[in-house]
Amino acid sequence: MKLLYTLALLFTLSSCTGQQSKSPIQKKLTDDQLLTLVEKQTFNYFWDGAEPISGLARERFHSDNIYPDKDKDVIATGASGFGVMSILVAIEREFITRQQGFERLQKSVNFLQKADRFHGAWSHWIYPSGKVKPFGKNDDGGDLVETSFLMQGLICVRQYFKDGNPQEKALAAQIDQLWKEVDFDWYRNGGKNVLYWHWSPNIGWKMNFAVTGYNECLIMYIMAAASPTHTIPAEVYHEGWAKNGAINTDFTLYGHQIKLAHNGEKNNVGPLFWAQYSYLGLNPKGLKDRYADYWKENTNHALIHYDYALENPKKFKGYGANSWGFTASYSVNGYSAHSPKNDVGVISPTAALASYPYTPKESLKMMRHLYEDLGGHVWGEYGFYDAYSETANWYPKRYLGIDQGPIVVMIENGRTGLLWNLFMSAPEVQKGLDKLGFTYKK
Repeated sequence: MKLLYTLALLFTLSSCTGQQSKSPIQKKLTDDQLLTLVEKQTFNYFWDGAEPISGLARERFHSDNIYPDKDKDVIATGASGFGVMSILVAIEREFITRQQGFERLQKSVNFLQKADRFHGAWSHWIYPSGKVKPFGKNDDGGDLVETSFLMQGLICVRQYFKDGNPQEKALAAQIDQLWKEVDFDWYRNGGKNVLYWHWSPNIGWKMNFAVTGYNECLIMYIMAAASPTHTIPAEVYHEGWAKNGAINTDFTLYGHQIKLAHNGEKNNVGPLFWAQYSYLGLNPKGLKDRYADYWKENTNHALIHYDYALENPKKFKGYGANSWGFTASYSVNGYSAHSPKNDVGVISPTAALASYPYTPKESLKMMRHLYEDLGGHVWGEYGFYDAYSETANWYPKRYLGIDQGPIVVMIENGRTGLLWNLFMSAPEVQKGLDKLGFTYKK
């Protein structure tokens, strides 16, 4: 959504052919070994590749050095939320020690506490100084969606450390205070029954972006309902996000039923990040309200992408059971929110890999093909590169933080449910879901 407004202008990419990765491809790994390798290598984006002052996630990293070094140090708020979750995965998988993870997270939380905030919400981009980096001409203040992605991750960190040693408990309390300072109610723009994406002390509500469903922003309404200090009434969700029921549709593609109108469309599905970003902590298994069964919805969303690649109506090279999945990513002509409706011959690995909980067999088959067959064309120091096109012979050696994070988190959720269990254990999350009329697994 909002990414398209500015990133499409920022990212004009030249074609390049891939070279062999420095780390040799290991053939005949078991499924578990391959999953662990992909998690570990991708996690390194948020560890070795983190912005050094804050320890948080860079917006992007280009191994091909197309952009100057200064662009590598822009901190991405949403990707940082995904990154802190990946650190918990790394502790559990013993990629790092618990103490190493704690120290990095403490550094990051200290940074966030001092960084610019706008009624408790962080901006989309942050300089290493802690000052806001404008995302666009009129986007130089609080970003409630990116803040919700960040807080989803920080709530998981809080739950992970809340019963630990005194230092860990203090970190959990520090996160709790940041959480309580996010003024979700303010972002109703004067008490309207809808949440607004942006507010700036310089331009106020000029962006005028009321967030309605269905798209990647469900988590913002869940977090707002869950807030212990600045909550919203249920009407904001039902009248704003769900548009008094207009969020619903009922159609079938490739035999898979869809009940939610993706950005208001009644007969198509959007990019796959809509089935991922809100569900890194929010467990879709058993999650239902009056509008949808979110496990069925997300699984069918992923299967439609898979079956579309099998059909391959535009006859792009390489599409099929081994190469599928469309989402917002780099593209052959800039940046694009790829989907079956917006197919330009580009595959984004994060789309299928972060769908692992929904489509484990299909995602694993794709993962193995990427690793064993395409190899160094798509595999680098921080896992799989952001996107590729066999049709265009286009294999850019570039990463986006917001695409790398869901790979680590959703693979782990599919394997152990780690982040789902942590987030759903938060008492205020449960109260928020109850308020909005959800049923869910506790």
